[in-house]
Parts: sequence; C-alpha cells; structure tokens
Amino acid sequence: MTHSVLFVCLGNICRSPLAEGIFRAHVLERGLAEHFRIDSAGTGSWHAGNPPDPRSVEVAARHGIDISGQRARQVTAEDFGTYDTILAMDRSNLTTLEDRAGSRARNRLRLFLADPAMDVPDPYYGGPGGFDEVFRLIQEGSEKLLDALAHRKPAS
Repeated sequence: MTHSVLFVCLGNICRSPLAEGIFRAHVLERGLAEHFRIDSAGTGSWHAGNPPDPRSVEVAARHGIDISGQRARQVTAEDFGTYDTILAMDRSNLTTLEDRAGSRARNRLRLFLADPAMDVPDPYYGGPGGFDEVFRLIQEGSEKLLDALAHRKPAS
C-alpha cells in the first residue's frame, strides 16, 4: 500500500521543497520508501520550473539532504484526487487549497504543523537564520507525520 503526500507552500521554492526532502529522508531512514509517494507544489505559478531557493538547498545540504534536483510546480486540479494527504505550510495556503479543492478533497487537506496548529513561517524575505528555523520546524513536523502515517498503514 502506498500513501501519497503533497507538501504545499506559496511558490514551491522554500518551505515545501524542504518538507519534501526532509520527509523523504525520514521515510528512507526507516526503510519505508515503497510505502510513500512524496511531492511538493506551490499555490502560485511564478517559480514553476525553477530549482529551490539556494538558501533552502544550503540548509538541507548541511543536514545531509539533497533537494537541488527538485523543480517548482503549481498545484493542479488533479492533485486533489491524486494525493491522500495534502499539507499546507501555513493557514493562508490552506485556505487557498480549500477554495480550489471544493468539497471533493477537503478531508485530504490540513495544516502541516497541526498539533499544535501553527504556520511554518515563510523565510523568503528574511536572513539565513529563518531557513534554519524552518528546517527545525519541518524536521520535527516530519517525524510526527511519519509516525502517524506509518502507524496507520497496514503491516506488509
């Protein structure tokens, strides 16, 4: 059984690529790669086709995670039927996703940091320290997410 997860932020160059890379690293570390399909996207289209922000690539690399091959893309209508879990990095993007999904996929949408509910701040306009903080938040959130999803999946 495969569980598909989509991480979503505004432009798909800072937070969601980090979330995709960090979550993938946790999945690989636990030997669960065959049970997950992982991707990221943005609610906006202006960065489509671009690599992640160099500061996201750098902070990930410092932690042994390579996200340099990722390319930004915009969330599509098909994503709402394709992904089992769609995680917004903040409330603004969650609202955008809810508006686009309508009633058909609302049960698949949630805030990435849901317990306790909080936004992953957008580090784009800040300094490198913001990327370190975002990495830390996503690292902790990814561990909780994988624990929850791995617990739900049937044993192989």
